[in-house]
Amino acid sequence: MFQVGIWERNEGIAAAVRDRLPPGLAHVRSGAHPAELAGEPLDLLAAAPGATAWAGAGAVACRTVLLPGSAAPLARSLRARQAVSYGPSPRDTLTFSSMEGSSLCLALQRELVTLEGAVVEQQELVLPFPPEASPLPFLALMGVLLLLGIPPGELKRYST
Repeated sequence: MFQVGIWERNEGIAAAVRDRLPPGLAHVRSGAHPAELAGEPLDLLAAAPGATAWAGAGAVACRTVLLPGSAAPLARSLRARQAVSYGPSPRDTLTFSSMEGSSLCLALQRELVTLEGAVVEQQELVLPFPPEASPLPFLALMGVLLLLGIPPGELKRYST
């Protein structure tokens, strides 16, 4: 079972991940500060768009970190083997190429290696997306699911 830490304030990413995961795939815990996630090593640390208190991030040991592209330079302070970014920039690994009506086109800009070591190829996926929602927490949620090994073709069923 994978150990997943969600570093967030009130974005609801941890709850959304818990609600969508198949039983037994991962243990998900959350905290508003990195110190709340330190101690037991994590397979995946996902930082929400509103994550703060980056000064304590080095206390968290993790194999992979998923973080907003705007915070990518801070990945160096984390003890992680792999960093994956998400956000609106074409430099981010996970971004969106368009949003129209009740759908979002999620763009995987480069290959992604899951926690199990599988490679997910660069691609675009059209997913249901509530027009009133913010795209960044949605990208973080989809990134967590992809890194946990949910196949891209199945994300549609996990996105609502």
